Amino acid sequence: MAVQSGQRPRIVVMGGGTGLSVMLRGLKEMPLDITAIVTVADDGGSSGILRSELQMPPPGDIRNVLTAMADVEPLMADIMRYRFSSGEGLAGHSLGNLILAALTDISGDFVTAVRELSRVFAVRGRVLPAAGEAVVLNAEMTDGRIVTGESKIPEAGGKIKRVFLEPPEVEPLPEALEAIRSADAILLGPGSLYTSILPNLLVPKLAQAVVASCAVKMFICNVMTQPGETDDYTVSDHLQAVYDHIGMHLFDYVIVNNGEIPPEVQRKYAEQGARPVELDTKAIEDQRYKLIADKLVLFRTYLRHDTDKLSHHIYQLVQDRITRKR
Repeated sequence: MAVQSGQRPRIVVMGGGTGLSVMLRGLKEMPLDITAIVTVADDGGSSGILRSELQMPPPGDIRNVLTAMADVEPLMADIMRYRFSSGEGLAGHSLGNLILAALTDISGDFVTAVRELSRVFAVRGRVLPAAGEAVVLNAEMTDGRIVTGESKIPEAGGKIKRVFLEPPEVEPLPEALEAIRSADAILLGPGSLYTSILPNLLVPKLAQAVVASCAVKMFICNVMTQPGETDDYTVSDHLQAVYDHIGMHLFDYVIVNNGEIPPEVQRKYAEQGARPVELDTKAIEDQRYKLIADKLVLFRTYLRHDTDKLSHHIYQLVQDRITRKR
């Protein structure tokens, strides 16, 4: 569906975790109508406790995305991120998670709670859970073991063969399906390949809607490999993992970093078992993806995508697609 004159291009961003939130902080400054579809497979930390004790979807990834897309004073964002370090029953909990839990109890529905907090925080766009219920993420390892729980998969050791959901036929929100159908662009990543990105595509109707969409589809590859998930993966290995799970050639473009990472930064990450994701250009082109490579990293305390540059590339691809449709 082509964008109408005067209407902002519609982009759907799918994923979870820190990488998605960092990117959205830059992307929300562009003249785009953004819908973020966020995984509900998290079962660790504060989110896992609230999920188990209150029988609600895990709020952590949703909270991060809401905060990233909010148009509020920095202090309010800090309040949402604040994590209690002491107190019986409070230690480890994020205040933002507790607020979402309270709103879920008040409204009787997690989706309504997210919608109301979005309104209060003047979120620039829409934030939708991938499903209205929590899901359990499982991994089948190459040695045949089945690992249950998103937080346990990276700690299992060994190589992941595939991930799958329980229940397998979980229903997405109608609003998420409609956002995908009307999108000018669909974007996946950056984020944990097996525990943040793929869980969204494992919701059957979401994956079908993405496949059927005529939108331009982009994959933002991580800068570094993730221990326990993508050890020694190249860029094309990330793409192949998505293909193996979906059974379809999903993306038009892959956006990757080709900037040099200083040796001292590489050594810091190597201590944790991570290394730069190798850019294997020929393999990517052989898989029929169009490659956009640029110096996309910034280093402060951690390596992060340069959100200004990344947002520029994304916006340019969206504009190019709209221009070709006219």
